[in-house]
Amino acid sequence: MTSESNVSLWAFVIFAAVVFFIAAVMIGLSYVLGERHQARAMTKPYEGGIPPTGSARIRFSSSFYLIAMFFVIFDLDTAFIIIWSVSFRELGVPGFIGIAIFILVLLILFLYELRTGALDFGPKGKKILKQMEQYRARENNE
Repeated sequence: MTSESNVSLWAFVIFAAVVFFIAAVMIGLSYVLGERHQARAMTKPYEGGIPPTGSARIRFSSSFYLIAMFFVIFDLDTAFIIIWSVSFRELGVPGFIGIAIFILVLLILFLYELRTGALDFGPKGKKILKQMEQYRARENNE
């Protein structure tokens, strides 16, 4: 190792030590100076000011997960298109042909999903909401 890499390594070690020291001081001070309440409301879960009702164990239809996967896929595709648009001058015609094929495949897959009903969650969504209401009503009666 050269002396230059040792200097940069020591700088990183010192920086990391300072960061951990500051974090430890902040956590320690908040523990020492912080107030401790044992009020009745402090032991209950808080979510937007509304007391929780029912169980969090509601079954969801697989269409919710399918839509979430489609969102992730199309979100990543958007990221690829944005990256291409930043460097489209350097990529030239081959880059344009590549992204055109990419978008064409995306369009074909999107049309296939529409045709098979994978994105049709309108009436089923209402059915799922009705099932959730029935589940909550059944849980409240118990």
